[in-house]
Amino acid sequence: MDGDPGVESEVDSFSLVLPLPFRVAIILVLGVWAWGLNLHYLYLLRIDVPALIRYPQRPTQHHTSHHHSTYRLATFVTVPLAASLLLFWIITHGSRAKVLGCQWIPQLYLIFLVGSIAIPLHRLSRSGRSRFVETLKRISIGRIAEAQDGKFGDILLADALTSYAKVLGDWFVSTCMMLSWKTVSTAKPNRGCGGAYIVPIIISIPSIIRLRQCLIEYSRVRRNPSAGSGWGGQHLANALKYSTAFPVIFLSALQRGYDPKTFYMTEASLFRLWLAAVFINSFYSFYWDVAKDWDLSLFSSSRERNDPEYPYGLRRHRYFLSNKMYYWAIGIDFCLRCTWSFKLSPHLDHFNDLEGGIFLMEFLEVWRRWMWIFFRVETEWVRTTRGPAPDDVLLGDFGKIDDD
Repeated sequence: MDGDPGVESEVDSFSLVLPLPFRVAIILVLGVWAWGLNLHYLYLLRIDVPALIRYPQRPTQHHTSHHHSTYRLATFVTVPLAASLLLFWIITHGSRAKVLGCQWIPQLYLIFLVGSIAIPLHRLSRSGRSRFVETLKRISIGRIAEAQDGKFGDILLADALTSYAKVLGDWFVSTCMMLSWKTVSTAKPNRGCGGAYIVPIIISIPSIIRLRQCLIEYSRVRRNPSAGSGWGGQHLANALKYSTAFPVIFLSALQRGYDPKTFYMTEASLFRLWLAAVFINSFYSFYWDVAKDWDLSLFSSSRERNDPEYPYGLRRHRYFLSNKMYYWAIGIDFCLRCTWSFKLSPHLDHFNDLEGGIFLMEFLEVWRRWMWIFFRVETEWVRTTRGPAPDDVLLGDFGKIDDD
C-alpha cells in the first residue's frame, strides 16, 4: 500500500509519528503526573489537600503519602505507553501503509489505561482510583456532593474535565474511526466521524456538568439561606460563565462545515460572530479565574487593589514563596485563555487546524489547568483556615498560614 496516492493522503505527517489515539493517551497520562505534582508541592507548603476534598487521611506517617501513591500509578501507566510508542515506531518506520495497519497498538494501550483506572488492583492506589471513579460517576450526571462529603473535590474534577474537553472529543473520534469500515484510527483524524455535531456535543458535556452543578448550588442556597451565603447570585454568575462556552463550540463547528448554500450569513459574518463569542468566554473566564477562583484583588476597587498590607493586586494571606508566582500565573492564564488570537494572524490563522497545532493547544490547556489547580487549592485552604467565603464550610484549623 505504501506509495499509493490514495493511501498517502490518508495520513498526515504528524500522525505518522503520533497518531490520534497516542496523543489522547499521552495527555491523559500527563494528567496523572500533573496531579501527583499538585499534591506533592502543596504538601510541601503544608496545604492538606486530602482534608479539603474529604479524602481519608493515612493512618500513620509510615504509610505511603498521597503524592507518592499517585506517582506510582503514573509510573505504572507510563512504562507501557513508552513501550507501545517504541514498538509502533519500530514496526511502522515512517511507512504510511504500516501506520494505517497498526491501529491495534495505541488502541490496546487505551484499553489498558482505562482498565488501570477502573479495575481495583489492591496494591496500586486502590482507594484513590476507587474515589476517582466514584466522583466521576457522580459528576458525570451533573451532581455535586454536599460540602461535608467532598464538594470541593467534585468541583476540582469537573473543572479539570472542561480543560480535557477537546481530548475527550478526540478520544471519541479515535474510537469512531476504529469502528468505521471506511478508515482507521491512525489515519488523519476525521472530526466529523459520527456526524457533524456529535463531537461538539461531547466537547460541551464538561461545561454542561459544571453549569448544572452551579445551578444545584444556587438551589441549595435558596432552600437554606444563611447570613454568609447571600442570595446565591455568585452561583448564577458562575453558571453564566460556563454557558458562554456553548456558542464558541457550536460556532466553531458551523465554521468547519460552512456551506454558502445553506447559511443565511457570509463566512466573514460567521467568523465575526465566533470572534465575539470567544472574546466574551475568554475574558469572562480569565476574570473569574483571578477574582473568584484565586481571590486576588486585581479586579477589585482601587483601594482594595492597592491595600498597603499586601502587594498590588494580590491578597493578604498567601502560601507561595514568591509574589512573582502570582503575577506569572495571572499573565500565563491570560495568554492561554487567549490562544484563539492565533486565528487573527495571517501567518498563524491555520495553526489551530494543523494536527500538531491542535495537539499543542490541548497540551497547553491541560498545563494551564495544572497551574490553576495550585492556586485554586491554595485559595480554598486560605478560605478554610482564615474563615469561609460565602457558601463554604469551615473545615477546621489544619495549619498556620505564613503572612507576608
